[in-house]
Amino acid sequence: MDPCSTNDDIEDLMPQLETQRAATGVRIKQHSLSKARADAGEVAAPSAHVPGTQKVYVKTYGCSHNASDSEYMAGLLQDYGYTLVGEASREEADVWLINSCTVKNPSQDHMATDIARGRAMDKPVIVAGCVSQAEPSLNTLQGLSLIGVQQIERVVDVVREALAGNTVRLLERRVRPSLDLPKVRRNPLVEIIPINTGCLGSCTYCKTVYARGRLGSYEPSALLSRLDSAVAEGVAEVWLTSEDAGAYGRDLGSSLPSLLEAMLERVPEGRMLRVGMTNPPYILQQLPAIAKLLSHPRCYAFLHVPVQSGSNRVLHTMRREYTREEFCRVADTLLASVPSLLLATDIICGMPGETEEDHQQTLALVRKYRFPVLNISQFYPRPGTLAAKMKRVPTHVVKERTRELSALFNSYTTFDTLLNTTLEVLVTDSTAVSRPGATPQLIAHDKGYVQVLLPYVPEHMGCWLQVRVTHTSKFHVLATVLRVLRPPPSSASADKATVDAAGVDPTLSPDRPKTGRKAADAVKQQVNAQNGIASPDASSERVATTEHAAPALPPPADG
Repeated sequence: MDPCSTNDDIEDLMPQLETQRAATGVRIKQHSLSKARADAGEVAAPSAHVPGTQKVYVKTYGCSHNASDSEYMAGLLQDYGYTLVGEASREEADVWLINSCTVKNPSQDHMATDIARGRAMDKPVIVAGCVSQAEPSLNTLQGLSLIGVQQIERVVDVVREALAGNTVRLLERRVRPSLDLPKVRRNPLVEIIPINTGCLGSCTYCKTVYARGRLGSYEPSALLSRLDSAVAEGVAEVWLTSEDAGAYGRDLGSSLPSLLEAMLERVPEGRMLRVGMTNPPYILQQLPAIAKLLSHPRCYAFLHVPVQSGSNRVLHTMRREYTREEFCRVADTLLASVPSLLLATDIICGMPGETEEDHQQTLALVRKYRFPVLNISQFYPRPGTLAAKMKRVPTHVVKERTRELSALFNSYTTFDTLLNTTLEVLVTDSTAVSRPGATPQLIAHDKGYVQVLLPYVPEHMGCWLQVRVTHTSKFHVLATVLRVLRPPPSSASADKATVDAAGVDPTLSPDRPKTGRKAADAVKQQVNAQNGIASPDASSERVATTEHAAPALPPPADG
């Protein structure tokens, strides 16, 4: 067989693999080959010739839906026996897996750079995600193995063949990937659940529909089962992701409010649900119900509603299927009905045909709402889209409008009223270290999804804390800890998940702090002490401030 041959399907290369799927979640099931060796008392060194013993570097670009796909692919690979390595160890990897994003040119350019770097190191490179699905004929992808967005369950097959020197491309559209797959979470405390794939829109500038296809919603029973498993494994937050959450269920005779209501009944006290991105057209029909659910004590008062432009003329060119006035109705209704709502949005500068008057209307919209989170993008012509054929606004004008919008966004702050107030927050992450010798900070959020940075106390990971805000800034606030309100969620599987997954981030950083039973026990002792319950090793609450960690970023976007 020609080692460089390209095949449309892996069945052309070998019989169907008979690998057993692990139980749902991050619990790790040992591969049969590794288990047999372990039972025999052997310790086998990795071999380039024994499938399932090599190292895999996984890199992810794009939205939280892509992040979820990477977590599933990482889980399948680890379940089979492969070792996952992070960015710092990518040179040691035997194969690179890049999960790509087609929304913007820069992310695709970064992907191309990664591919070139991997090839220069003589690594087998596999590209998954939206670029591989939507643009498989790109010159950058020639000679590479590709995995389509509906083929992620076969990542083990593709890795095996890539390591054997074969090139395979699995791009056929099949049923949506199962939610019942092994998973390695980027953050052991956060479960990302895709509720639907694709969308019902026909935006002239967007290629996502070419990759993800038309709307396909997961059955409520499958989503509730996934939620139950994640809760049992000890996650603290559940993020619902999709290309358009507001459209959920329209193909099933269901709806987003009915799904959220069912989920919130099963989210235990002390855990939180976060709704992702929704476009205005479909949420318009559900505003009262959505407002009620976002006000639920176990649902973050956060919603990402992209407006893209403040001009009706530009919105028509974009085929966004709503008007400025309809977006304002969404924003006004939710802001009036949901206490402390954090409303995030997106704007594209320089859409073909955009005039100075259109741009001024967009600026006026931002002045009106003073969005706490605003994702600003210059227009990029995506090949194959209608907008790519339209006459472009001169580049220097686009850049100037982008600078003006960015300056407006940076001219105001939205968290000043929180100074010296007391908040209840859930800790789920930590910042990256910005320089040698610096210490990270814990990242927490209150009910209104304000990002709160706290002194780094590993035992607080996963806890609910009462904090006092000492400093406010553009994207976050700093606070000191007053007391622990609730210890982290725990379960036998969650403890193992943190040991297995916390130290290896398959998508971003390999150096994530570990948490587990020991941390949970330490915090429980603190809670007992505060409530007058005797504990042999109860320790007092630590209160400190740090201001030297890298600034935190806005919440990740969907779609």
